[in-house]
Amino acid sequence: MYTINLAEKLSRFSAHWTPHVVAELNGQMVKLAKIKGTFDWHHHEQEDELFLVLRGRFRLEFRDHAEEVHEGELVVVPRGVEHRPVAEEECHILLFEPAGTRNTGNLVNERTRDQLERL
Repeated sequence: MYTINLAEKLSRFSAHWTPHVVAELNGQMVKLAKIKGTFDWHHHEQEDELFLVLRGRFRLEFRDHAEEVHEGELVVVPRGVEHRPVAEEECHILLFEPAGTRNTGNLVNERTRDQLERL
């Protein structure tokens, strides 16, 4: 058991759209990511996803609407719901989701990260 400093962990990487694992509990992973630009439309068949904004803001687009998520706010995307994050400026987020959740969900492309770095 030890304390995890999120700012220190975020300072260790600069790549966008590349989640890093900082903790695990009860079959869930806590991940940090930096995002900027537009991600791909995707969904997760079996997993819900929690996005918590640590710094900045981003827009989570759904096929029928969009949600602006600001610093200190979170949003949960239910399994099966197609979505794509969009960040006009760099945004730091914490993700909480089941271990094994692929960052691109049902989509496999150059952004897919099957093996995540642990910080």
